[in-house]
Amino acid sequence: MTMSEAEAGRAAIRRALRSLKRRHLAEEGAHRPAIEALTRPFAVHALEWKEKAEKHELELQQCYKAQSRLSEQLVTEIEEGKASKALLKEKEATVTSLQAELEKTSEENVQLKQSLDEKTKALDLLIQEHQAVKAELEQALTKLKAAEDENQSLIDRWMLEKMKDAERLNEANAMYEEMVLKLKTAGVGGIQHNAQQEADGIIRRSEAGYMETLIPSTCTITIRAHDGGCGSLMFEHNSDKLISGGQDQTVKIWGAYTGALTTTLHGVLGSVNDLAVTNDNKFVVAACSSNKLFVWEVNGGRPRHTLTGHTKNVSSVDASWVKSFVVASSSNDRTIKIWDLQTGFCKSTIMSASNPNSLAFIDGDIICSGHRDGNLRLWDIRSGKCTTQIAARLDVTSVCVSRSKNFILTSGRDNVHNLFDVRTLEVCGTFRATGNRVVGSFGKPCISPDENCIAAGSSDGSVYIWSRLKNEMPTVLEGHSSPVLASAWCGLGPLATSDRNHIYIWS
Repeated sequence: MTMSEAEAGRAAIRRALRSLKRRHLAEEGAHRPAIEALTRPFAVHALEWKEKAEKHELELQQCYKAQSRLSEQLVTEIEEGKASKALLKEKEATVTSLQAELEKTSEENVQLKQSLDEKTKALDLLIQEHQAVKAELEQALTKLKAAEDENQSLIDRWMLEKMKDAERLNEANAMYEEMVLKLKTAGVGGIQHNAQQEADGIIRRSEAGYMETLIPSTCTITIRAHDGGCGSLMFEHNSDKLISGGQDQTVKIWGAYTGALTTTLHGVLGSVNDLAVTNDNKFVVAACSSNKLFVWEVNGGRPRHTLTGHTKNVSSVDASWVKSFVVASSSNDRTIKIWDLQTGFCKSTIMSASNPNSLAFIDGDIICSGHRDGNLRLWDIRSGKCTTQIAARLDVTSVCVSRSKNFILTSGRDNVHNLFDVRTLEVCGTFRATGNRVVGSFGKPCISPDENCIAAGSSDGSVYIWSRLKNEMPTVLEGHSSPVLASAWCGLGPLATSDRNHIYIWS
């Protein structure tokens, strides 16, 4: 054996020893817990086994309880299963019954469908017959409407003729009274001449007549009339002369077709609230804020009277259309006064419970007045008593009587215009519009000469025109730059409206 082989053997022995040593240590580490356990005292092992036994006993009790609960749930489930099985049998019986009913209903449905088809055919036949009858009814209604329109036209023509006859009779009565007066003053020599003149005038006025009023649409003339406001307008009877009164303490007369100023009446104290002209167009009367009324002769413009007696603002004035020298006025002193223009004196005074804002004659002895308490009152000027009181609207600001004296138009602060039939004293028309606002106590609407249209100014500068016979939206005339204070309709056609400074003539 050589030296190198001996060394290799020793190295191999050393590696084997080290390997055995490592194996011994590994086995010793693996068996160490068992060795330590064997070396523990038996008392410690007994305590651990007791704890494990108690723990296992507790788990066993919980298992028993869980088993008890599961048993109860099982019993409940079994009972519910039995109930469900019984319910299922009941439902199956119900289904069988319903199937039998369904078959029966299907048979009935077939029968009903056949009956429905028969009735549908009968209904179609009835509809065709109904349409034929409806067409005949519409034709009959059309004929009826035409007959009613023709009847209404005949009635209107008849009423117009009656009104013309009444006006002729009233004018004849007025002419008779005036001729009697002239007979006393003129003597026998001038009677025939005066009678001829009066008869010619009546004939000319009756022959002129009033055609159907057309609703105006265009402003043809603009007049700068009064500084501060033109609060009153009116036309002479059967004439195109327009009379205006304003806050500049003047009354002016214009030509409606030319816009030319023909006469200026001076001498007013205060602003002019209202105007009136006698039925013979000889005198103009102005109601003023100075508690007075001023009277002028139309021809020449000469002042005739200053009527005094009211203690507050004179709000309205009107002249009798039967008696040439009778004038009525109303005031904020709650009185209505009747005046004689021949003498210039007050004939009678009527006391009222409420301020009369406006008045107008209905006939020779009856006047109507609108009051602040919302009532329309009729007065007999012979007795001074109120004959009728009608609830109109809130605070009646204006009263206008139609040419035939058959209608009374009232306006109130509630922006509603009511038309009353004088014969029945019932409302026969109510006129209002969303934008129409009455201008305080100054707004004065009017009625057209043929009594078919109502015109009223508004605070927005517009003029609203309604048709009395047709239920239509009002016609709106625009052009004023300030609130419209007054309106007047000429018997010959034109409509006049006024604002703060201007008068507009519409046609």
